[in-house]
Amino acid sequence: MGETQSRGDVALIGCGYVADLYMRSLKAHPGIRVLGAHDRDAARQKAFCAHWGIPELPDAPAACAALPADGLVLNLTNPKSHETVIRGCLRAGRHVWSEKPVVLDLETARGLHDLARARGLQLASAPSSVLSQASQGLGRALRLGVGGTPRLIYAELDEGFLPQAPYKDWISESGAPWPAEDEFRTGCTLEHAGYWLSWLIAHLGPVRRVVAASAEVIPDKPGLRHAAPDFSVAALFFESGPVARLTCSIAAPHDHRLRVVGDEGVIEVPRAWDNFAPVRLRRRLRLRRRLIESPIARDLSLKGQHQPRPGRRGSAAMDFALGPAEMLAAIAAGRDSRLAGDYALHLTEVTLAIQEGAARDMTTRCAPMEPMPWAA
Repeated sequence: MGETQSRGDVALIGCGYVADLYMRSLKAHPGIRVLGAHDRDAARQKAFCAHWGIPELPDAPAACAALPADGLVLNLTNPKSHETVIRGCLRAGRHVWSEKPVVLDLETARGLHDLARARGLQLASAPSSVLSQASQGLGRALRLGVGGTPRLIYAELDEGFLPQAPYKDWISESGAPWPAEDEFRTGCTLEHAGYWLSWLIAHLGPVRRVVAASAEVIPDKPGLRHAAPDFSVAALFFESGPVARLTCSIAAPHDHRLRVVGDEGVIEVPRAWDNFAPVRLRRRLRLRRRLIESPIARDLSLKGQHQPRPGRRGSAAMDFALGPAEMLAAIAAGRDSRLAGDYALHLTEVTLAIQEGAARDMTTRCAPMEPMPWAA
């Protein structure tokens, strides 16, 4: 399975809902050892570590100390804690993978990016799905010119009317509740935009300009007033030419489609949270006096299984360990991780601009992402 058969050691900081998703995924990577976990909630830490059979670590410094120099801290804490945790780990000389959003403002992101670079360390953040078989299949199709020159992309990340969902019943494997307050305070853009945005930046290169609008369309969520925007729409102008419209909401009916409109047809990916979602092309046809996309789609999906399948849980069929696995492989090889450095900083700047509803030129840049070897 190529580069995803990584070896190395990780330690977790944060034992909440998402940590169980990481542990389930890490189980599919037998070369990665989990040396322990820490959570500031002692009861949560105890339940999590007992469930997964891993050591309890008393604090964040202990998590760093448990790792060798080429190990990796997985920062799975509340977004408000990210800066403190990441900065402490970098100062302790440890590489860091962080859950999204890596931080909540661009100035802090720049500072952490510079700190990591100055210390010869790597800092990257979720999502991992850009490394998935589906994303890599899309990237290969675009590199080969399938569908013609891409002109326009429609990317949807609508979650349905989430405040009315039975989210109080959503409990992780080790017993952690879904963090509704954190999700609503952080906002669906910072939580979800990266799923499609990471793919587009990886395969099309950097965004030149963002023109966005955001709003809170569902006020007075349970237990909260004046939460983060729960709707955003952005026009993304890529330096390579295409324009994308990216929509995020927790109000509109569930829709996770991606459509790339090219000169010769439309490439479709139906599901953002499925590492093995099909990639299909519908060629544009003339039928009498009409112009249509073919009802018969050509399958562009990569053949064979190049990655592990951790199994589906809840709404996601994703391997949350793909990013950490790639980082460990990069650290061992002495190269930059695909998900760290300039890519991570640019992804952060674009996402924050969308959340703010901004219209501005981007100040960061990154090169298109190198494909995984099995997708080249």
